[in-house]
Amino acid sequence: MGSLRGFIEIPRENPEKRPVEERVRDFREVYRLLPDERVQQQAARCMDCGIPFCHSGCPLGNVIPEFNDLVYRNRWRDAYERLRATNNFPEFTGRVCPAPCESACVLGLIEPPVTIEQIEWAIIERAFREGWVKPEPPARRTGKKVAVIGSGPAGLACADQLNRAGHWVTVFERDDRIGGLLRYGVPDFKMEKWVIDRRVAILEAEGITFRTGVHVGRDYPVDQLRRDFDAIVLCTGATQPRDVKVPGRELAGIHFAWEYLWQATKRVARDDLEAAGIPIIDAAGKDVIVIGGGDTASDCIGVANRQGARSITNFHIWPAPPKERTPEMPWPFHPHLLQVTTSHEEGCERVWSVQTIAFEGRNGHVERVITVDVEPGPPGPDGRRMRREVPGSRREWPADLVLIAIGYEGPERSPLLEALGVELDERGRVKADEHFQTNVPGVFVAGDAHRGASLVVWAISEGREAARGVDQYLMDYTTLPTKGEGDLPLLR
Repeated sequence: MGSLRGFIEIPRENPEKRPVEERVRDFREVYRLLPDERVQQQAARCMDCGIPFCHSGCPLGNVIPEFNDLVYRNRWRDAYERLRATNNFPEFTGRVCPAPCESACVLGLIEPPVTIEQIEWAIIERAFREGWVKPEPPARRTGKKVAVIGSGPAGLACADQLNRAGHWVTVFERDDRIGGLLRYGVPDFKMEKWVIDRRVAILEAEGITFRTGVHVGRDYPVDQLRRDFDAIVLCTGATQPRDVKVPGRELAGIHFAWEYLWQATKRVARDDLEAAGIPIIDAAGKDVIVIGGGDTASDCIGVANRQGARSITNFHIWPAPPKERTPEMPWPFHPHLLQVTTSHEEGCERVWSVQTIAFEGRNGHVERVITVDVEPGPPGPDGRRMRREVPGSRREWPADLVLIAIGYEGPERSPLLEALGVELDERGRVKADEHFQTNVPGVFVAGDAHRGASLVVWAISEGREAARGVDQYLMDYTTLPTKGEGDLPLLR
């Protein structure tokens, strides 16, 4: 490493955030990159630690110390080449990844860890500015055709890798735009959608075909799909939302987070939902209750603030997690710590250890949420944490709009899965072998449909690994890289 004392002399500096009073008036991205010179200083904090645990913390196996050192030495082009060898879309992960690599950073044992995510983001944006990111279609084609169902990060990564191997790839998306949950589940204030469009334009120029508005299994029969393509990859995501099944759930004004976030992105894109006959979900002037404690709940809070909610209350069913690691969260594992997101900063009341037991309303519309306080109970027979109600803790909360953001149960039970005959596991996920192939020969799966609802970085990782399995299936060998390996020139 170039700077032997950087981690001692240079403090951690995060990306700059736009002021709250400014950012809540629009849907532009909250964070601003530091100037390149200050990013180089942050890269200088990377230690010569001997065993870089950040490699194992990253689902993609990014070779982080190498691109950090190259940035520090002002060798940005080389840093880009090192980064893109293991990560197809640093512009996505640099914006929305929770950075498990930073949790595994050795410097994190004694000081705040290296700002790996920011450095990654700076590298790819420098690469776009300099014109280093450009279409590189394969020189030869294998003649094999692959259908990728779903255009989220897993589908895009899988398609990118298979195209690099020389196969003809068609990506099917049932929505009107490419991106899946990356587009419609991530609000613009975390990632503006031109970022996706910029990358999709490159993928199209490299030879990938995108077909939007096609619901495979309904609009495109599965029998025809099997005839038209040599292999199929399911990257449909885990979009079956988990529900709050309590009295009053049928009342109007109660929505899944996905509906709300999907609409928010559509409205930012100036789509006319009313003309399409879609009732508008809007938080303006309303008392909003968000049920759930993860990133999706936080995203709903950020949107509600921008729409002008009167109040926002966020229910968490578990106690507030600690602010620092405990013995049960040893380094280098990713810890479950108290997170204060930019959306929380913008205004909401967070209520911990509370469980919704009913919704009440008038004239068919929700007006109140009824809750009780809960506390941890003894473990259940399966070892999972249990909860018990605190006597006399019943409370009522005013609510004009309720958003349910408690996770997903797996892929939707669709005609596609039924017609293909793929097996599901006990949690409703599509089962696959070590090569990401399902029980049906030639049918593969990657991302949330296989793993369950997870991180964008895991989706990209699984998409890359599934592409290896498909390439091996089609060609009886593969030169596509596995986790942590760099891409070799393929058919160019």
